[in-house]
Amino acid sequence: MEAFGRLLDIMDELREKCPWDNVQTNESLRANTIEETYELAEAIINNSDLEIKKELGDLLLHVVFYAKIGEEKQAFDIADVCHAICDKLIFRHPHVFGDLHADSASFVEKSWEQIKLKEKGGNGTVL
Repeated sequence: MEAFGRLLDIMDELREKCPWDNVQTNESLRANTIEETYELAEAIINNSDLEIKKELGDLLLHVVFYAKIGEEKQAFDIADVCHAICDKLIFRHPHVFGDLHADSASFVEKSWEQIKLKEKGGNGTVL
């Protein structure tokens, strides 16, 4: 998508030319990411499509930012992030991409949680 490529180009330029952007790290961005997530939650509660769009953009910026940092460390890039989520979605939807039959949303939810627990070795989430 043209718009996504534009965002990636802007991030490249910000990391190169902006004194604030070029010193950010995963850790320095963490609190801001949490704040942006709460702002999205508030926009959803307020049922404001305009605010949801704005806050989704802010979170997308953070995803691109973390991916750029990963690229600079030669750990991963945005394509790796996209491939990882694609693989995860396919794996966690065996009722769509595999042989499992799901006849209700509650079945899908239970299946999703079981798959997540297997992936994490039985550990729960950070929350």
